[in-house]
Amino acid sequence: MKLRVSAVQYHLHTIRTFDEFAKQVEHYVKTAEEFGTEFLLFPEFFTTQLMSIGNAQGEALTINDLPDFTEQYRELLSSLAKQTKMHIIGGTHVIRKGDSLYNVAHLFYPDGRIAEQPKLHITPTEVHEWSMKPGDGLQVFETEKGTIAMLTCYDIEFPEIVRMAKAKGADVIFCPSCTDDRHGFHRVRYTSHARAVENQVYVVTTGTVGSLPTVDFMRANFGQAAVITPNDIPFPPRGIMVEGEINDDMIVTADLDLELLYQVRERGSVTTWRDRRTDLYTDWK
Repeated sequence: MKLRVSAVQYHLHTIRTFDEFAKQVEHYVKTAEEFGTEFLLFPEFFTTQLMSIGNAQGEALTINDLPDFTEQYRELLSSLAKQTKMHIIGGTHVIRKGDSLYNVAHLFYPDGRIAEQPKLHITPTEVHEWSMKPGDGLQVFETEKGTIAMLTCYDIEFPEIVRMAKAKGADVIFCPSCTDDRHGFHRVRYTSHARAVENQVYVVTTGTVGSLPTVDFMRANFGQAAVITPNDIPFPPRGIMVEGEINDDMIVTADLDLELLYQVRERGSVTTWRDRRTDLYTDWK
C-alpha cells in the first residue's frame, strides 16, 4: 500500500476576516491537489491566525474567542476534503466542551466524516496561560490507505503514547506542531526520529512559520515540515524522506510505502518492534 502525503509550513500573518483565512487554507489545499496528495497535514494552532482579526476595539481576540470559529473551520476543511477527495489533517483547533478548552487535531475524510483527537499532553503555556485541559484517550483512524494516528507536538515526546498507537495498528503518525524557538522545534524533531526508529513507523510532522505580532504566545514561530522514516536500508540513511526549508512558506510532499515498514519489521537490520522485551516492561495494547 502506498500513499502520497504533503505537509504545510503554514505562514502566520495578521488577517482581517475569516475569508482571508479561508483563501489561504484553500491555496495550500489546491497546491497539494496539484501534486496528487492523498493526505495533507496542517500545523498545530494554525487557526490562531483568526485571533489576529481582532475585535471592534482593534484588540486581538483571545484564546477564549477561538472556539467561536469552530463551525466555520469544520465547514471549510470538510468542504475542501470532499472537493479534492483528500484526507486533510486540519492541524489543531481549540474547541470548547462545557467550560473547558481543548487543543484538538481534526481528520477530515473525503466522504465528509470528521474525526477528532484531543492533545493528550499539554504544555505549561497551554495550562497556565490558556487554561486548557488534556484529552483522556488515544484513538487510531482507519482509512482506505491504512491506519493512522494524530499526536500533537508535545505528545510525540512521550514514547508510551506512540507505542500505544503502533500497538493499535497505526503505521503513520501525523504530528502537527507549533514551536516558537529552536529548542522547542528540536525537541519535537528529535523525538519524532526516536519514535520512528522505536516503532518502525512513518512520522509526518510540520509547524507554523511567520508571526502574529498582536497575538500573545504566537509572536514567534520556528517551523519545518518533514517526513521521517525508520533508519534502515530501504529508507534514507538519515531517516528523512523529505524536509522543508526552515521558516519558509511552503509544502513538502513524499510517497510512503507501507510494505517497506512490514518488511523491516520482519527482517530489517534491526527489528525493534518485534524485539521488545515485554517480559521486562509493559506491552502497550
